[in-house]
Amino acid sequence: MSAAALPQTTERPTPNAPRLFGTDGIRKVVGREITPVFVAEVGSAIATYLQGSGDVLIARDFRTSSDAMARLLSGALLMDGINVRELGVMPTPCLQFNVRALGAAMGLTVTASHNPTEFNGIKFTGPEGTEIPRDSEEILERSIFRHEFVRASWDHVGTYRVDPDAVDRYTSSILRTTDVEAIRAAAPLVVLDPGNGTSAVTSPVLLRELGCRVLTLNANPDGYFPGRPSEPNEENLWALRKAVVELGAVVGIAHDGDADRASFVDEHGTYLPGDVTMALFAKHRLTERDGGVVVTSVTSSTLVEDVVRSGGGELQVTRSGSLPVARRVLDCDAIFAGEENGGYYWPEHQVARDGPMSSAKMVELLVRLGRPLSELVGELPRYHLSKTKVPVADALKTRLLAKVHAELEREADRIVTLDGQKAYFPDGWLLVRPSGTEPICRVYAEARSAPRAKELMDHGVEMVRREVETLGGTTHGTP
Repeated sequence: MSAAALPQTTERPTPNAPRLFGTDGIRKVVGREITPVFVAEVGSAIATYLQGSGDVLIARDFRTSSDAMARLLSGALLMDGINVRELGVMPTPCLQFNVRALGAAMGLTVTASHNPTEFNGIKFTGPEGTEIPRDSEEILERSIFRHEFVRASWDHVGTYRVDPDAVDRYTSSILRTTDVEAIRAAAPLVVLDPGNGTSAVTSPVLLRELGCRVLTLNANPDGYFPGRPSEPNEENLWALRKAVVELGAVVGIAHDGDADRASFVDEHGTYLPGDVTMALFAKHRLTERDGGVVVTSVTSSTLVEDVVRSGGGELQVTRSGSLPVARRVLDCDAIFAGEENGGYYWPEHQVARDGPMSSAKMVELLVRLGRPLSELVGELPRYHLSKTKVPVADALKTRLLAKVHAELEREADRIVTLDGQKAYFPDGWLLVRPSGTEPICRVYAEARSAPRAKELMDHGVEMVRREVETLGGTTHGTP
């Protein structure tokens, strides 16, 4: 099958071309946008993009529709000439690691990550083990919207195989890059909450192999997420916080649905915001490596900048999303990267945010330093971050940002438009950023005091609501 038969890939989409991809793959509501026909067409678009040849790895989470979607993708890819290697249920970072390790053309994870139960989606991994770039997403979108697919003949159907070694291949890399000897000598007690998600198939075994004593919550895989919502935030981790204190554990660990993120609770049951964890990791990475480049996204706290600069490091800031962060890590040969949502990158293992690897590194850090997590956090500079989300229809997001920019321009000392609108004031900052995966707008605010941070956040929320109403939209309902 020749490349000449493909739709033209050099054509650029029009500014108003429809989009399927958000910040991290495709995520839609099952039965509404996610239908059998749509999933099969995504598979055919991938086969067309790959010119009808190559190997694609497929993994999935435990959502109720994930098995069906994985089968539909496999069938479409096989019929259109692509070889499929089925990896089964596993975290997204496990799939990403295997794509690079096996030299696959692409990897697909059927997951909606931390989104509510009615959502499902597909995350796309390129040959380097990172997300595919936006220009590749545009090619796939154009193929799907135009129904332009290149079909394979009967004698060029792809081959199907099951790979039973993918999880072991991944966890072996984590064990190789972690101080197992020190952890086994200390035998720390850890409470793990996979949130009924995919880390249930990796993290309990991994932590025990590292030498931890492990107690689990919500470790039974279940696509209905009966134990808690998939988002591992402070509100949803009340049971983990309680268990850590009652059981006398050194740390509590939680993951989102596809385990590319990790959240932590200290020995007193205090939840660590993602920025705090990121700053702690960055501080000790810089000490270990005697400096280096650390990468983060525009949503991160000033805390991270303070810690990196005081540690003799260089901070690089990107747009939000795992692909911009991963690309900057590769370009700058960074020693560490992180996002405020709990996604952390360990380049010696792989350049992708990785919840199980981050769990191993947190245990390693505590064992090596021999001090309680609360003490280590207490040594960091103190900022207060407030964040929330406001329902906003996707169709209004571009015009909303323009209006928010005009209003903030009259108020702020300066504005950074790297991703959304981030306005700096003498005593803090405010960021208004539409979500790339949900019909919401995220509002972040930071200041030295909690009341001021909340005041800035409330100001941002009121601004978004007011401007949406002027555009004829509504912000009623629960995000």
